Amino acid sequence: MRRREFFGVLSGAASWPLSARAQQAKVPTIGILLTGSEDPEIFLKGFRESLKELGYIEGQSIRLVVRTGEGRASLLPERAAELVRLQVDLIVTSQTPTVIAAKQATRDIPIVMAAAGDPVATGLIESLARPGGNVTGMSAATADVAAKSLELIREVKPSARRVAVLANEVDPFTPALLQQIAQGALALGLEVVPVMTRPAAPLEAAFEAMRSKQVDALIVQGTVGSKEVFELAIKHGLPSFGSNRQVARSGGLMSYAANALEMHREAAGYVDKILKGRKPADLPVSLPTRYELVVNLKTAQALGLTVSPVLLARADEVIE
Repeated sequence: MRRREFFGVLSGAASWPLSARAQQAKVPTIGILLTGSEDPEIFLKGFRESLKELGYIEGQSIRLVVRTGEGRASLLPERAAELVRLQVDLIVTSQTPTVIAAKQATRDIPIVMAAAGDPVATGLIESLARPGGNVTGMSAATADVAAKSLELIREVKPSARRVAVLANEVDPFTPALLQQIAQGALALGLEVVPVMTRPAAPLEAAFEAMRSKQVDALIVQGTVGSKEVFELAIKHGLPSFGSNRQVARSGGLMSYAANALEMHREAAGYVDKILKGRKPADLPVSLPTRYELVVNLKTAQALGLTVSPVLLARADEVIE
């Protein structure tokens, strides 16, 4: 072998490990798709902390790219497509519309739900045990959780007979949610009045419909909940409830929802497993095991309602 050829081979051999190390050092990029109907930091803070517990340091061993629909469902497909164009390694979603937008944008990039309502009924996965495809994560809503708001209404306002449900007409989970609430209402002797709306739509007509139906209380679906909704509920004298953890913190009377810390840790755990080589199709979808009852006493006072000491003692958080 000529001396020049020898040093050429030696140089190539020496450079190969450097190239391999450079590839191994690639920082995975996680796309995060949120509806934007609530402050993204509510989700991001807990999710970042959960990633840190698993040893990921943002900007060093992991990178987050956040996109939101700014409270408009029509923007979610565009935002999801943008994450795909950026070639993210994985997409984390929160609430059913974001999961659907992500799944429509890609069949290849893994998607983690954190969380979505009844993903089997909405066709996002094949089953909880074997989700198939590129979607896995957490299923947040169950019949028990939907019915819990009705039970709380009975406790706080025993005279209630008719309950409105402010529901999202463009959320694929809505039919399943309304069915769950209707079943629970039947057992409690309550009448359910669905009132359909869309995220960021004017709310005057919705509340006028509630007034004309003479409803006694209001359940708000998570994907249409906003501070304005709960302010209007107080204005119309309606105690409002929901299975989204931000309901009571945004001015609703009570929320009964999956524990936020548990959901963040579960989502981060799925991200960790997928980045280490597991396939979403083989990762069973999990259900929450811990729930939080949050009571807003400021809202109760504004409505002239008294919350029993027994109920307050059961609450995980009381806003005063």
